[in-house]
Amino acid sequence: MLWRAGLVLLLCWGSTGELRHQPRDSPEREDPTSKLQADSASVSTRQQRSPPPVEPLDFGFVPSGVYDTHAYYEPGAIGVLFHMVHAFLYVVQPNPFPKDLIVKVIQQNMGGIKLEDYRKGLSNNVVSVLLQTIYYEAGFLLCVSLGCVFLVLTPVVGLCFCVCRCCENCGGEMHQRQGKNPDCQRGFYTAALITTSIFITTGVLIAHAANHNITSQIKSTRRFISTNMRDLKTFANNTPAQIDHLTAQYTTAKNKVLSDLDNIGPLLGGRIQTQLEKEVVPSLDTALRMAGALRESKEALESVSSSLDVLHEGTSRLALRLTYERTSLSNTLSDPACTNGAVSRTCNNIRITLPQLGINSNFSGLPDVSPQLASLEIALKTDLSNILQKGYSSFNDTPRLVQQQTKNVVAGVKAMLDKIGVEIIGFSKMFPVEASLANFTIFLSQGQKNMEAYYPQIDQMDFYRWIGCVAVLCSVVLVLTFNFLGLLCGTCGYDKQATPTTRGCLSNTGGNLLMAGVGFSFIFAWVLMGLVSAGFVVGGNIEKLFCEPLANRQLFKIIDTPYMVHPAKKNFLPGMLFQNPNINLTVGSMYRDCYDNNGLYHALQLETMFNINTFLKTTVFNKDLVKVFDSVSIDLQSIVLLEQDGRDNLLTFSNAGIGDINYAAYLAEVNKGVTLVDLLSFSNELEAQADLLPRGALENALKGHASSIRQIHREQVVPMEQAMVNPHPDSTLSQSIRLLQRTAKELPVKVTNVLSAIDEAEYLITHNASRVVKQERDVYMQSLVGYFRQYTDWVKNSLTGEVSQCKPISNIIDSMEIVTCSFIVDSVNTFWFGLGGCCVFLVPSIILSVKLAKYYRRMDTEDVFEE
Repeated sequence: MLWRAGLVLLLCWGSTGELRHQPRDSPEREDPTSKLQADSASVSTRQQRSPPPVEPLDFGFVPSGVYDTHAYYEPGAIGVLFHMVHAFLYVVQPNPFPKDLIVKVIQQNMGGIKLEDYRKGLSNNVVSVLLQTIYYEAGFLLCVSLGCVFLVLTPVVGLCFCVCRCCENCGGEMHQRQGKNPDCQRGFYTAALITTSIFITTGVLIAHAANHNITSQIKSTRRFISTNMRDLKTFANNTPAQIDHLTAQYTTAKNKVLSDLDNIGPLLGGRIQTQLEKEVVPSLDTALRMAGALRESKEALESVSSSLDVLHEGTSRLALRLTYERTSLSNTLSDPACTNGAVSRTCNNIRITLPQLGINSNFSGLPDVSPQLASLEIALKTDLSNILQKGYSSFNDTPRLVQQQTKNVVAGVKAMLDKIGVEIIGFSKMFPVEASLANFTIFLSQGQKNMEAYYPQIDQMDFYRWIGCVAVLCSVVLVLTFNFLGLLCGTCGYDKQATPTTRGCLSNTGGNLLMAGVGFSFIFAWVLMGLVSAGFVVGGNIEKLFCEPLANRQLFKIIDTPYMVHPAKKNFLPGMLFQNPNINLTVGSMYRDCYDNNGLYHALQLETMFNINTFLKTTVFNKDLVKVFDSVSIDLQSIVLLEQDGRDNLLTFSNAGIGDINYAAYLAEVNKGVTLVDLLSFSNELEAQADLLPRGALENALKGHASSIRQIHREQVVPMEQAMVNPHPDSTLSQSIRLLQRTAKELPVKVTNVLSAIDEAEYLITHNASRVVKQERDVYMQSLVGYFRQYTDWVKNSLTGEVSQCKPISNIIDSMEIVTCSFIVDSVNTFWFGLGGCCVFLVPSIILSVKLAKYYRRMDTEDVFEE
């Protein structure tokens, strides 16, 4: 009943057979991603980039139920008896499972062999099968033969024994002859009979334990039925929710794709911008540096012009003061005091140095920079930096352009994704899975009620069976009772001093009880052996031909043998379930998958009926979706990196004549000193010469001139030197000249290179951007497809291992094995094993009881010896 219920559940999925006409991999179906792969392959190796990793999506956990059935049985202490029976059956039947023989027999009887082959080899096959069967059943046949001999001989021997004793033969004569060591013989027979009775008692206990185990395990069978039914209901109730979860999780992938579509500007446009900025940004940066050089050059020219004006003015004033100071010092040296001997030599030395008080630099001869400055001022009327910032802004506006130009495409894709979601949900509702499973649940509930209605009848039948087995055991117990009472009475009433004719009543009663046991042994032994033989043949063969191969799954190999049922039907299970025997589905593979708690879709290989991979490819990876993305066209021609005013500005800068300035003349004048001699050194030397003179007006006058020269140096020479060569301010003449010299070096070539780089970048944007757009569009589409691929892979994995986990089906098979083999067959085999032992030991019990009764019964006559 449970197996039938399981098959009904499996057939609920057979509704997918309506799609059987769809090929598993239709050749005319084009993989929607193939075009994308072909396009990606056409991109040059230099530009190919590995797609960015796709963000993993969380689809949650598939709702799953907890199955209550634990298809495991530990027999406990009685398991030792089961192992003994298994060992005995192995000794009787050590041959391996006759798979080929059974297959041959089934094929001959079911038509699995072709008709012409069957006719040709019928007689040979029958003889061969018969010989193989006899060889396999040799052990059973031998034991059954012995049982039949016992069954026939026991009543015959009993009858003959009774007749013989009635004729006062076979120990029937109430006369005991005196033998040697009678006490020894009596003791031996007593001990042997006790041992035999103990063995018989053990057999009774074994049989009774097996009998009781059947009754107790029948109650456990109800638990298996209840838990298996509950698991099937759990299976049926969870399956619709699991399917709904699979279809609902399409929204997770769709929402992620919609999020990326809403951000197509930053994502796709950003990647396009990243690819183009390798050429664009360096050219704009160079142009921006050139704009900075233009401002610096204008500032340097202004510094040179102002410095020249300052130096011209300062040089004129310095020349006047030096001339005045030189004239005044010459007049002082004309004093009569300078004519004296030693004084005159000092005055002459000072007079010789007077020509050194003069101007060394001549800035009036330097070329004027006003024309260059005027050209740069004209160029700076156009803000080149602002123009370049517009170029930056225009290029950085690429994501917005992509977002704006793909607005219609994004809207179309969103509508298409919604349509795909509706198709998936509609497909999941196409098959009446939920209704079928609801009906199946009702069927299970009704079936369980029907089975529970039979429980009282089963209990009653089991009670009758238990009573019958107990009655059978009571016949053996009756014999044991006579044996033990006879031994008790005979042993207690035995008197060594009494002669055989004068034995007491108690001793005589013991002997009579032993003979009663012998009589009942003859009455019941052959009946018991008949029961044992029948149980042995049936139970032993069920154990060897059903239970053992079911435990090691050899039985599945018979069912899964190709073409066993019909020469045109390869596999039995798919032929029964799907009417398609060519599907490579076997009972063994289905059981293994269900035992591992895999999904029913994988266990029944429903992909052969409905390939979810093909469905998802044609639905989720829609060709129209690929076409929509292929039609994406992004126009970047509106991006302008450098306007014409900016170009004219750069050309004006390069033609401003900065390179025509005589920088060598400027640097030569700057490197000269302002005066012919260092005025501080001159003043110090003048003071030293004055100190050599006698104190007086001449000395004071010379020191006054030294002080005036120092003042000239401090007030006029030092500012002029700072204006020329001070390394700190940027407006000094020396630094300005050097800056202009560096800027003017190959200035036209630099400007030409900058303009060429910008032209190349703009050409790349306006003419070659389509290649970059196509490449990044394909990468972007791959990321979107990656989300759907995650969804489809998750659906396939979930269908394989999480949806409709078919553990209840393997539990049903395992429960059938436990109930049939462990509960019933093992117990039945143990019952006949114990009862058979009793039958075997009844034979020595009969012999020993007859022998021992002679020593307990009162004899009519006895041997008398006269001295």
